[in-house]
Amino acid sequence: MRSRHPDRRGYSRRVTPAQSFPEPTNTEAIRVIGRFEAGQGIPDAMRSDVRMLGGLLGQVLREAGGDDLFEDVERLRLATIEAYEEENSDAFERAAAIAESFTVARADEVARAFTCYFHLVNLAEEHQRVRVLRERAGQPGSSTGSGAQSADTVATAYARLRSEVGDDEARRRLDGLRFHPVFTAHPTEARRRAVSSSIRRLSELLTQHDAASEGGAEQHRARRRMLEEIDTLWRTAPLRSQKPSPTDEVRTVMGVFDETLFTTVPHVYRRIDDALRGEESGSSAPVVPAFVRIGSWVGGDRDGNPFVTASVTREASQIAADHVLRGLERALDRIGRTLTLAADDTPPSAAVTALWEAFAAAEPDVAAELAARSPEEPHRRVLLVLARRVAATRRGDGEHGYARPEELLADLRAVQNSLADAGARRHAFGGVQHLIWQVETYGFHLTELEVRQHSQVHAKALAELEAGEAISAQTEEVLELFRVIAEIQRDRGVRAAGRYVVSFTQAASDLANVHRLARHALGDDVPVLDVVPLFETFADLQAAPEILAEAVTFPEFRARMAETGNRLEVMLGYSDSSKDVGPVAANLALYEAQEKIARWAQESGIELTLFHGRGGALGRGGGPANSAILAQPPHSVDGRFKLTEQGEVIFARYGEPAIAMRHIDQVAAATLLASSPSEEKRTSSAAARYAEVASIMDATSRERFFSLVKAEGFAPWFATVTPLEEIGLLALGSRPARRGLSVESLEDLRAIPWVFAWTQARINLAGWFGLGTALEAVGDVELLTEAYRDWPLLRTMIDNVAMSLAKTDERIARQYLALGDRDDLAALVLDELALTREWVIRLTGGEGLLENKPVLQRAVQLRSPYVDALSLLQLRALRALRSAAEHAESSGADAEQQRLLLLSVSGVAAGLQNTG
Repeated sequence: MRSRHPDRRGYSRRVTPAQSFPEPTNTEAIRVIGRFEAGQGIPDAMRSDVRMLGGLLGQVLREAGGDDLFEDVERLRLATIEAYEEENSDAFERAAAIAESFTVARADEVARAFTCYFHLVNLAEEHQRVRVLRERAGQPGSSTGSGAQSADTVATAYARLRSEVGDDEARRRLDGLRFHPVFTAHPTEARRRAVSSSIRRLSELLTQHDAASEGGAEQHRARRRMLEEIDTLWRTAPLRSQKPSPTDEVRTVMGVFDETLFTTVPHVYRRIDDALRGEESGSSAPVVPAFVRIGSWVGGDRDGNPFVTASVTREASQIAADHVLRGLERALDRIGRTLTLAADDTPPSAAVTALWEAFAAAEPDVAAELAARSPEEPHRRVLLVLARRVAATRRGDGEHGYARPEELLADLRAVQNSLADAGARRHAFGGVQHLIWQVETYGFHLTELEVRQHSQVHAKALAELEAGEAISAQTEEVLELFRVIAEIQRDRGVRAAGRYVVSFTQAASDLANVHRLARHALGDDVPVLDVVPLFETFADLQAAPEILAEAVTFPEFRARMAETGNRLEVMLGYSDSSKDVGPVAANLALYEAQEKIARWAQESGIELTLFHGRGGALGRGGGPANSAILAQPPHSVDGRFKLTEQGEVIFARYGEPAIAMRHIDQVAAATLLASSPSEEKRTSSAAARYAEVASIMDATSRERFFSLVKAEGFAPWFATVTPLEEIGLLALGSRPARRGLSVESLEDLRAIPWVFAWTQARINLAGWFGLGTALEAVGDVELLTEAYRDWPLLRTMIDNVAMSLAKTDERIARQYLALGDRDDLAALVLDELALTREWVIRLTGGEGLLENKPVLQRAVQLRSPYVDALSLLQLRALRALRSAAEHAESSGADAEQQRLLLLSVSGVAAGLQNTG
C-alpha cells in the first residue's frame, strides 16, 4: 500500500517520483530519492524523459561549474525533497540553512540550475501530453479517428445537441460557432524568447529521440544534440537586460502563429469534419465553418502603457499582415505545386480560364514562365498566380495585388468549384479547402487588432478639445490613433482594427465619447468602430445593464448594430473585480452581471458576445476554460466565446500543435454545448436552488476580504511581505506594473502584479481568500456537498481554488509574512488559508487536495520541492534587500542580491506555470 503523508499543503501525499539531475551517488541520496520515487503513478515514458533530461543537465552543471556546483545543487535539492516529505523533521530548517550558506554568486548559479530544471520538466510534461494525444489519435474511438468520440470534443457536443434540438437547429448553431481568443502582452511570461526558442528545439530533439531505435546511432545523436542544447540553455542569460518594447512583444506573439497556429487551425477544422462525416470528409463541402478568430491587444492596448502609441499600433498591424501574407504565399505555392493535374483529365472551368487570361494579359512575361513550368496544368498555374498576387499584396503593389481578402477567397472558390466539377473532388475539398479556411480565419490581417484606452483619457481629451485651447500631446495622440485605425481599415479591411475597448466604463457617455473623438479627428470620414464597454469593478458590473440600455439608443450604436445584425460585444474584467471585493464575491458578481446582461440582450433582440478578460492565474479568472464555459448563465454564451489569453498561457495552450488542436476542440465543444437546453436548465436551476447559499457566501467572503485589504497600512505591508517592488524591476513587459510612484493603496496597483506577488510568496491569496469563511458561514456540509455536485459555478470555483491551494506552501508563506511587522494581518492570512483548505478538502472528497484530479495533482507535486528551493533562495535575497533598505545602506552587494531575487522570480514562475 502507498504511504500517505498529510502535509501543510493539505495533501494526503502520495510521494512523487524523483526528477534527478543525474542518478544519486551516495547512500543518503539514494535513500531519499528512493523514498521520493515510491508510489506515484507517473507514466514510465515521462519518468524516463525527466531522468534523461535531468541527467543531461547534471552533466552540463559538472562541465560548466565543476563538481562543487553540482554537489551544492544536490545538497539543496535533497534537503528540499526530504522537507517536502517529512513534515515534522528538521529538513526544512536544514534546507533553509543550506540556501543561506551559499555565497551570492553560488546562490545565483543554483537558482539558474533549478530554473533550467523547471524548463526541462515542463518540456517533459508537454511531451507526455503530446504522446498521449497521438496515441489516442491512433486508436479507434478517438476524437480524431473513427468510432465513439471523446466526451469533450465538438463531435460529441454536436451529437448531443442534435439529440436535444434536432438536425436543422444543431446545424444552425454549428454554423454560428465562434471561438475568439485575444492575445495580450501582460507581463507574466517571465522567460526570454531566446529561452523559449531553446526549449522548442529541445522538444524537436526529444521527438527525434523517441522515434529513433533504442541504443542506435540516431538516438545517440539526438542525446548529444540535447546535451548541446541544454548547455545553451544553461549559458543563455535568463533575465532580459531591458524591458521589451511593444514592437518586441508583437514579434514574440507572432512566433506562435508562425510555429503553430497558422497551420494548426485548419487541421482543427479538418479533424472535426472528419469526426462528423467520416469517409465523406475531404470529398465534398465541409460542414465545419471557420469558427476561430484570433484577436490581439499587443500593440493596441494603451491603457496605462505610454509606450503604445499610434505609430506602434500601425506597426503592429503591418507586422501581423506581413506574417499572414507570407504564410498564405507559401501555402498557395506549396499546394499549387502539388496540383499537377492534366487538363485532359481535369479541365478548367471558364472562371479559372478567365483568371489565367487576366493574369497573362497583365503580366505576360511571368505568365509565360509559369506556363512553361506547368504545361497543360491549368489549376497548378492559377494557384501559383494567386501566390504571386498575394506576394504583390504584401509588397504594397496595388496594381497586381489584392485589395481585400474577399477577392482572394472568390478566386480560391473558383478553383475549388472547377476542380469539383472536373471530378477532382478530393483536391477541391482537401488542400484548397485548407487555403480557404486560412483566409476565412486570418484574412490579410492575421489578428484582429483591438485598441483599449481608459475612459478618463477620453474625457480629458474631450475637455481640452471643447475648451477651444491648445491641446496636449496626449490628446493629439488620442486623435492620431483614430487616423491610424482608418488607415488600417483602408489597407486591410474592417476586421483588421475595428474594435475599441473602453476600460473603466462607468456611464454610457464613456462609450459615446469614442465616437465624438473620432469626429474630432476625422470629421465625417470616421472609421468603422465597434465600441466595447469594459466593466471591471464590482459597482460597474452591477450598473452594466442600465449603461448598455442607454448606449444602444445612441445613433452611432444603432447604425452599427443595424449593419451587423444587431450584434453587440461587452467585456467583463475579472482582475480588478477580484482585487475590488475578493475572488468569491467577484465570481458571484460576474455571474450575476452576465445573467442580467444576457437576459436584457435576449429581451432586446440583440446578439450578444461576452468578452471575458481572464488572466492565467486563478485570481484573475484563470483555470480550465471549458469548465468555466459550462458554468456560465443561460444565453450568455449562445455559441460564442471570447477571452483574453495572457502571458505564459499563450505558449502553454497554443505553442505546440497537438496541444493547441486539443485545446481549441475542447473549448469549442464547451461553447457549443453551453447553449444546449439540458446545460442551460442545469445552470439556471442550480443558480435558483442555491441563491441563498450564494447570498451568504457573497456577503461573508467580502466582509472577510475587506477585513484584510482595508486594514490600516495593508498596502505597504503587502509590498513588504512579497517581492512586489522587485517584480517591477524585472524586464517582463513594456507596461508599467503600477499606476503611481508608490503603493499606498490597492488602487495604485495593477491587478497583474497583485496576483504575481502573492504567487511568488507561495500564498496565492488572490485566488482563494475569503472562500473558507464563506463556506463556514453556510456551514451545512450536506448542502454544500450537494451544491458542489450540482452547481457548476461553485464546482468550478472550488476546483480552481483547490489548484491554487495546492501551489501554496504554509511554511514558506510564514517566512514571507514574517518580513512584515503586522502579526495580526499575518494571522488573518494563515487562519483563512487553513480554513479554506479544510473546507475544500471536505467538499472535493478524499484526504487531500486534488485527489479527484490525479494528473493535476501529479503535475503540482512533481515540482513543489524544487519550487521550495527557489523560494528559499528568494527569501534570503529579499531579507538582505529589506535589511539594506532599513539601514539606508546601498552597495554593489545589493545589485547582486537583486539579481538573485529576480532569477528566483523567473524560476518560481517557471515552476508554478500559471502565475499571471
